[in-house]
Amino acid sequence: MKSLRKFIDRIKPDFAEGGRFGKFRSTFDAFETFLFVPNKVTQSGAHIRDSLDMKRTMTVVIIALIPALLFGMYNAGYQHFLSLGETATFRQVFGFGFLKVLPIIIVSYVTGLAIEFIFAQVRGHEVNEGFLVSGMLIPLVMPVDVSLWMVVVSTVFAVIIGKEVFGGTGMNVLNPALTARAFLFFAYPSEMTGDKVWIAGLAKGENVIDGFSGATPLGNLAQGITEHLPNNLDAFLGFIPGSIGETSKVAILIGAFILLYTGIGSWKIMLSTFAGGLIMGLIFNAFPANDYMTLPAYQHFLYGGFAFGAVFMATDPVTASQTETGKWIYGLLTGMLAILIRVLNPAYPEGMMLAILLMNVFAPLIDYYVVESNISRRLKRLKKATVKNVK
Repeated sequence: MKSLRKFIDRIKPDFAEGGRFGKFRSTFDAFETFLFVPNKVTQSGAHIRDSLDMKRTMTVVIIALIPALLFGMYNAGYQHFLSLGETATFRQVFGFGFLKVLPIIIVSYVTGLAIEFIFAQVRGHEVNEGFLVSGMLIPLVMPVDVSLWMVVVSTVFAVIIGKEVFGGTGMNVLNPALTARAFLFFAYPSEMTGDKVWIAGLAKGENVIDGFSGATPLGNLAQGITEHLPNNLDAFLGFIPGSIGETSKVAILIGAFILLYTGIGSWKIMLSTFAGGLIMGLIFNAFPANDYMTLPAYQHFLYGGFAFGAVFMATDPVTASQTETGKWIYGLLTGMLAILIRVLNPAYPEGMMLAILLMNVFAPLIDYYVVESNISRRLKRLKKATVKNVK
């Protein structure tokens, strides 16, 4: 590493302003900060000394996503061999899933980072580390058999429309990964809502065993089919069809523990999101108008992307509410809307995606009224204290 550091220091003047390759300074800085922690320090003015910079924050989130990623790879292979009625070793199962998921990750990162570099060069800004997480989240919310060209198109849309038009990392209103999934959902609905896309190889017409449809639990529930749901243990462990990273609740809980232990994720948003989902589920249980409403409230957490969204998407520090009270309101409404959309609108079986995107839009408004409420309450308290002192 010392030799690499010396090499970078030697060529660094060429990429400085006025150097031979000065116009590529943003690109050079991006590679340097990716390899090494920046050695620049603040020279003047008031500033906060904290070791938790954006690079470390993004690294922690990626580490938290690894359990869901690894299980997603295994489950992709497991569902494939299950659909064929074949038995396979752990190595064969994981190897199949690894080869299916890896290209999606590579395409996501190459596409997104290319756009990030282009915008940084044009604007003359540094390349932000924000896409390090988005580049991993986008594959994890996709079906395993999604076409790679669709990953490219959705990533381009998410990065440009969902983030760069607002000013880049830290300025975006919508979660980029969910923006990519929403784009695919509305632009190519048959590729996102069909049964076959959730099982690798199923769409290619392989000899599938009788009785295996490949439909997700939410897909069956949306059609009113409640008798073929997986048992709770399989749903909790993750041995069910679904997006790559959303099926295993065990892996998601491990990721949640990492985020909470390091202070990266907001426990208030996580807890209130689950509370909101539970409340809405209990309301439907109390006034059931169809079979879907009789589904036990807790089972909503086992199916689809509710848990994944509550842990990794709703807690996005850029697009979520910033005030402490606002976090409770934001999470509660997100959970309630997710179950409401699921149950009352069969066209959108995965309500978590739309619920989070909708609350992303309303998060600034929530914070505004929370701040205004605090100001009003303090002014009233000050007024009472002033009147009391006068008397």
